[in-house]
Amino acid sequence: MELLLASLLMAWGNVTAAHPGVTMDQLVQASLEAKNAAVAIKPTDSQTPEGDGQKPEEEDPLAYLLPKEKNDPQKDAPKVKGIYVTAHVAGGKKFDSLVDLVDKTDLNAMVIDVKDDYGNVAFDTGNPDIAALGTTKTLIPDIAKVMSTLQEHQIYPIARIVVFKDSVLAVRRPELSFVNPDGSVWKNGRGESFVNPYLKEIWDYNVNVAKEAVKVGFKEIQFDYVRFPEGFAGKADKLQYTKDDRTRVQAVTEFVKYAKEQLEPLGVRVSVDIFGYTASAGVDTGIGQDFEKISANVDVICPMIYPSHYSTGWFGSKVPDAAPYVTINGASKDTGKVIAKLQKKKLDPIVRPWIQDFTATWVPGHITYGKHEVEEQIRALKDNGIDEFLLWNAGNSYTEGVNYN
Repeated sequence: MELLLASLLMAWGNVTAAHPGVTMDQLVQASLEAKNAAVAIKPTDSQTPEGDGQKPEEEDPLAYLLPKEKNDPQKDAPKVKGIYVTAHVAGGKKFDSLVDLVDKTDLNAMVIDVKDDYGNVAFDTGNPDIAALGTTKTLIPDIAKVMSTLQEHQIYPIARIVVFKDSVLAVRRPELSFVNPDGSVWKNGRGESFVNPYLKEIWDYNVNVAKEAVKVGFKEIQFDYVRFPEGFAGKADKLQYTKDDRTRVQAVTEFVKYAKEQLEPLGVRVSVDIFGYTASAGVDTGIGQDFEKISANVDVICPMIYPSHYSTGWFGSKVPDAAPYVTINGASKDTGKVIAKLQKKKLDPIVRPWIQDFTATWVPGHITYGKHEVEEQIRALKDNGIDEFLLWNAGNSYTEGVNYN
């Protein structure tokens, strides 16, 4: 379950200290509901970057991060319409009801936690290197039964691996994390810690977990929290951690590139969750996520474009959360502009956004999300030529009666 402290990220300029009309308590509550919860502040006209904010490739010192070619290892995979499933649910009694939901609707996939938001590896992999780290917590006691059920019901299995937000490993191995001047491991406002994206040891650990997921039958590896902590630009100089002369964008993108190279020979797809507003911003916001370069290195890009992530002014809406069609339509168009650049290079991924199946009670002027609101988001995606999506609900309680076509 996503427990990230909701923070105010400014895509252009410095991180703001306040968000008009929203209390800190409301923003903290957001983290309990929305995956990678954050409020993207709408820039003023003077802050809006011209064009897409990217340098032409011939002037781009990071052009080396783009692969020379891209091959989908699963060309026969279905067009995915999926739901998020926690490891607790996958290993418990509620799992059967979600299988039934997929059976009775046009849904056909599940994104299941294999390494969760705390850093727990959710099943016993039998890998001694993973076991030695002490990060395994058997939340799914019988992974073979889960995978057999998915296969029997023709449900496309996607393994979610939370990469750099990893409180479990940070506590066990502080030298792999970010350390405060007093020697303690840095934590965000919710008591969560991150590990260091610069370190290849971290890369290999997460890739090894991914390989174990492939062994038990997952067809796609979805990496989440592929980034530095929110607001990191304002913290970096105060924290002690191993780093080199690479930028944060380089460190994050090089991990994605490496993971893709390691996993592609196994016949598995690689996808990455990314803040949706990074496509709109056109510039790095300090957390190391470059929409174009990450997209070029994956089979599937999953922008998180929940209407509740956008503040007043985005896409012309006073309350974007209350305008699901308008918000998803605007976010999809911004995504399309970036993807169009990659299409010219034949490096474009499948676009499969995360959309909202929860009510953002912390948003002033929010609306209750139900059948109509979910369908409006799907309609906006379809109007932009996007026919794949994932539904997020932290408690895995999905709206009944939705037409997913």
